Amino acid sequence: MASGSNNSNTPVVVQARQALKRFRDEVANELNIDTSKIQGDYWGYLPSRDAGAVGGHMVKRMIEAAEHSLVEQSAAQVRTGFYQGLNTSSSYTQGGQQGMGPQQNTGMGNTGKGINLT
Repeated sequence: MASGSNNSNTPVVVQARQALKRFRDEVANELNIDTSKIQGDYWGYLPSRDAGAVGGHMVKRMIEAAEHSLVEQSAAQVRTGFYQGLNTSSSYTQGGQQGMGPQQNTGMGNTGKGINLT
């Protein structure tokens, strides 16, 4: 792409443009790439090997961030389900089932020696 031509790499979220530029520059610095050949937003004088390394590391880190986000979302859903299950369980042991008292819902039969769930 010639210097001064329009950039066709428009981000999906326009507000992210500056953050992506900072991220790109951060990755280039971490990889010890000579950024003196970069003129403004024009990277054409930089060897394609270096530019590709920057792009590759950016993608790698974005995928890692997305994976961490998915793990956190899954953990939050598990916690929510767990707490909902506890709430359902506690209402069940507090008379939600007719004819069963807390001593009978211990998982130890009628001995009354199990753990009281209420």
